[in-house]
Amino acid sequence: MYSNFTQVDDKFVPLYRVMWVAAVPHFCGDEACEREGQYEICLEQGESVWATLIERDEMLKSLDDWSGGSPDDPSPPGAEEWPDEP
Repeated sequence: MYSNFTQVDDKFVPLYRVMWVAAVPHFCGDEACEREGQYEICLEQGESVWATLIERDEMLKSLDDWSGGSPDDPSPPGAEEWPDEP
């Protein structure tokens, strides 16, 4: 069973609001930057949350579970049950 939410920092993020998840950690080189090494999770309406590596990986797993698929396995859910073409 899955949830429609995943916790990032102190926020419960609805999965349907996630637009993309950063593959690499943030690095801008600014000495005052507070986000170095964190992963950006971009939400709709221009909002973002910042995640640790573990939170980022949990978000990706939650999105895979929620969508019923995995980027490593492009076949649609239930494809193994489909009959072969004649």
